[in-house]
Amino acid sequence: MDASVFSYVVDTLFALFAMTLIILMVPGFAMLEAGLVRTKNVTTVLMVNTMIYSVASFCFLLVGYLVAFGSWDHNTDMSKWAVFLFQMAFVGKVVNIMSGGVSERTAIIPLTIFTIIMSALIYPFIVNITWGAGTLFHLNMYDLAGSTVIHSTGGWALLAAILIIGPRKGRFVDGKIKVIPASNIPLVVLGAFLLWIGWFGFNGGSVGAISSKENADAVALTVMNTNTAGLAGAIIVMILVYLKYKKFDITMILNGALGGLVAITAGADKFGIYTPIIIGAIGGVLVFYAVPFFDKLKIDDPVGALSVHLVNGIWGTLAVGIFASDVSLFDQIVGIVVVGIIAFVSSYAVIFAINKFMKFRVDDDTQTEGLDVELCGIESYPEFKRAI
Repeated sequence: MDASVFSYVVDTLFALFAMTLIILMVPGFAMLEAGLVRTKNVTTVLMVNTMIYSVASFCFLLVGYLVAFGSWDHNTDMSKWAVFLFQMAFVGKVVNIMSGGVSERTAIIPLTIFTIIMSALIYPFIVNITWGAGTLFHLNMYDLAGSTVIHSTGGWALLAAILIIGPRKGRFVDGKIKVIPASNIPLVVLGAFLLWIGWFGFNGGSVGAISSKENADAVALTVMNTNTAGLAGAIIVMILVYLKYKKFDITMILNGALGGLVAITAGADKFGIYTPIIIGAIGGVLVFYAVPFFDKLKIDDPVGALSVHLVNGIWGTLAVGIFASDVSLFDQIVGIVVVGIIAFVSSYAVIFAINKFMKFRVDDDTQTEGLDVELCGIESYPEFKRAI
């Protein structure tokens, strides 16, 4: 077999394998969110995750991919269909970040409309000016797999949505924060580890090739650094929660791991084996302090997505400029600011407009009864007594 053909085949298989790992993040988000919400809203969360994967992927196929890259033939080193599928695997994650943070009070149809616009236009435009065609301009920010392009974009969209939709009924009463406990911790753990595994395709696949010794080493280093940052995030939060509460909060520890994974996503291929420990540990610390900070601001985020994805998306992008000698910190800051403005303003405008003719927020009675009965007609746990 010709060497170029061999590389083409191997890199195509690599892209398809990485895509498959990323798709494992679909049940990862679904299980994490299903475990963190109350039992009366679990079916709705699962329905929303199914909708996001289906609708976002379809819209990216029809419209978004060409908006982002301008052509189906922008990468000729592997099958163009594999290139598309790898990029398609990313798009739903942006909306997943947003949907989890507005769960338990959000209607499905308006969220579906927002998913269409985000996956066909908003996210592809952000890809265009970062990884893609650069039709209008191109940012010099280095972001390997999307600390800013994906995670912060989803985080900014979530912040816009929360500001418009508001908190869950009963979350903040008389100036006090009511803690709403997770309903299924085993599902939370399963979801978090599915996300963790998916991250190896997320970051490793973004290296782009594996068919040479140099590329194989780069992929292996990227995956190792990704895992290391997740470990560091989990361990530092494990220590912090015990020191503060003398207990081990598994939900916070797992969010610490996810924060470390988000933080390393921008530059997992740029560092040796020790720097990711620092980046991931700082990511975990940021999650630990950001969660109560958003609560104090009365920003209701049931899954901690702002703390994990927005805060650490920003930190991870800055970290590349701080720790990588060949990346400009100024360019990283410019990229963060430009993407943040575009993502927040466009998401706010779209959600505000949709909300004018089709309310995102369900009424208080539906929230009390549970979204599953009203929106889906199927309860995940019909034999359980539903909590208020």
